[in-house]
Amino acid sequence: MTHAAPEPIMVVGGGLAGTEAAWQIAQAGRPVVLYEMRPQQATPAHHTGEFAELVCSNSFGALAVDRAAGLLQAELRQLGSVVIHKADVHGVPAGGALAVDRGQFSQDLTATLTAHPLIEVRREELTALPQTGIVVLATGPLTSPALAADLQTLTGLAYLSFFDAASPIVLGESINRDIAFLASRYDRGEAAYLNCPLDKPQYLAFREALCTAEQAPLKDFDRENAQFFEGCLPIEELARRGEDTLRYGPLKPVGLRDGRYPDQRPYAVVQLRQEDKAGRLWNLVGFQTNLRWAEQKRVFQMIPGLAQAEFVRLGVMHRNTFLNAPQLLEPTLQFRTRPHCLAAGQITGTEGYAAAVAGGWLAGTNAARLALGLAPLTLPPETMMGALFHFISRAEPKHFQPMPANFGILPELPQRIRVKADRYRAYSQRALSALQTWQQAPHGISHQDSHDLLAGASGVSG
Repeated sequence: MTHAAPEPIMVVGGGLAGTEAAWQIAQAGRPVVLYEMRPQQATPAHHTGEFAELVCSNSFGALAVDRAAGLLQAELRQLGSVVIHKADVHGVPAGGALAVDRGQFSQDLTATLTAHPLIEVRREELTALPQTGIVVLATGPLTSPALAADLQTLTGLAYLSFFDAASPIVLGESINRDIAFLASRYDRGEAAYLNCPLDKPQYLAFREALCTAEQAPLKDFDRENAQFFEGCLPIEELARRGEDTLRYGPLKPVGLRDGRYPDQRPYAVVQLRQEDKAGRLWNLVGFQTNLRWAEQKRVFQMIPGLAQAEFVRLGVMHRNTFLNAPQLLEPTLQFRTRPHCLAAGQITGTEGYAAAVAGGWLAGTNAARLALGLAPLTLPPETMMGALFHFISRAEPKHFQPMPANFGILPELPQRIRVKADRYRAYSQRALSALQTWQQAPHGISHQDSHDLLAGASGVSG
């Protein structure tokens, strides 16, 4: 007796969330069709057709588990995330952060998913969500106009949008090492940042140039509804907010000293983070920008050490779109009005690379469970992942804005801990313990059990 092959689950989007979702579904033994429109259809920010291409930065954030991003990464490692595993494999020095060689990272994930026997990749634009079957929507902040229009019909709600920008990248050999010095803040971890010190006159002149430089027009976007996400503001927008805003933000000098001149205290510091393993490319940290390209070269070459900087990528700006998740989604990441459709990644209103991966893990896991006739899972609220998805599904819809991982969304500890560092460590210990307990609970068929069951029932192998 032969059995029909199981209907594949559709994953729309090959970014961080879609890559993770497709992998988790396939590992559970269910066939996947992964749609990615690149490179046939370009976006305003991507440069390749590889899966999980990183756009704004090459950093997943702090590694330490007593940091929100680090805790999120630790939870994903514990859950077997393929994206975080590949990030660890292709890591580059970044002090206390998890940063990757972008090219190697994306190429490896593309090869890994393409080689999986249960993943079929279709390089085409999907202009409307399928009306039947299980679907994971992971199109990210740059959802194509046609699909965005279909989603608007599906949800009955207008999109929210904010404007995001990517930082420039310079060639390492063009940085003046007689001025720039290698150090991490407070000498934490490996010295992995190049630091360009500014004295007060240099800083004030640089800020003035930022404030008066010509910006690129938002010709492809809706100017009237433009708003910036506070966690990714263009450097020129920060400069306009006050004379010292940059010095308390991305140009903060505290904890950074040039060992060659121990008695000198810089007034401000521009940091550059290593982009690739060879150290040939360096990213200007916090320098998201919408300045015209000629203006970027002129203004950024005012930074001490960058007078002869050769830019291999200049900053770009693009509009990000996201769903009003509190009105639309459950903590399982299912649409309330269409439970067999799930959403993951930045389109759900989470902010940050690790958060996108987390959404892909949960949406992919729950899509596979739905296909197997099992109840979808919610994560413990004490975990960073659980707290994040609970927040976006239960926040006030009227003022909903993208939310990054942070300790403020976690449930309060039983006892108040006044010292912040101790409090964050306690949050992290509780989260990882809660996740371990949750993993040991009987949730149904495990990934391997699912694979074995389907292999026996339908001839699926691999």
